[in-house]
Amino acid sequence: MPVDLTGKVALVTGAARGMGEAEARLFAALGAKIVLTDVLEREGEAVAASLGPAARFVRHDVTDERSWAAAVDAAVDAFGRLDVLVNNAAIYSTSPIAEEDPARLEAILRVNLIGPFLGVRAVAPTMRAGGGGSVVNISSQAGLQGLWGHGAYGAAKWGLRGLTRTAALELGPDGIRVNSVHPGAVATAMTAHLGGREHPAAPLGRVGEPEEVAHLVAFLASDDASYLSGAELAVDGGASAGRMPVLAPEGADT
Repeated sequence: MPVDLTGKVALVTGAARGMGEAEARLFAALGAKIVLTDVLEREGEAVAASLGPAARFVRHDVTDERSWAAAVDAAVDAFGRLDVLVNNAAIYSTSPIAEEDPARLEAILRVNLIGPFLGVRAVAPTMRAGGGGSVVNISSQAGLQGLWGHGAYGAAKWGLRGLTRTAALELGPDGIRVNSVHPGAVATAMTAHLGGREHPAAPLGRVGEPEEVAHLVAFLASDDASYLSGAELAVDGGASAGRMPVLAPEGADT
């Protein structure tokens, strides 16, 4: 049976493009109502408009607690409830630790870890009042294993993995499930530096497509995953299954 999200209301951060856009489009196709959030207003508004009356766009800074409150209020005002949060928004850069700028580390932590932390806090009361819900945190392969050049990004994504497990324990009694998804290289603007679709570090030999991540996220949002919480699910072409090294190009800041 296909996943059915009819009647669900979802808030997807970072939904103006990439994986967030793919998730929002799939959710809408599966019957959900969607609040798309991003700091990219023009792109976000265009995606929401293309989805019709089942979608709303809200400009949203995930690092700001008041912005989170406004996004949750917008979902409830528009659609009467909130059942799903997808913490998808992220920023990405790589650098050897010895060369990393502490200011850039702090920025990555604020968006990629503090943002989801604030999101969990913001949606929990509304989901609790509605009888439960599902939070899907988009972590990374870099949250499952060490990757060269990913000291800052990996620290945030490992932290998000830990946040997910703790939130699953704390919110489970309220019927709120919390799971993490760990994409490897996926064909979005964030992976344009790979320069193609081949990916020798993944046993499947290629980068993923945003829709391949979106289908897993939709499943986790659905009632079909009703007994799944605290899980860590890799969507990385098998890259994290073993110890295949991820080597930096010679002299590169990948």
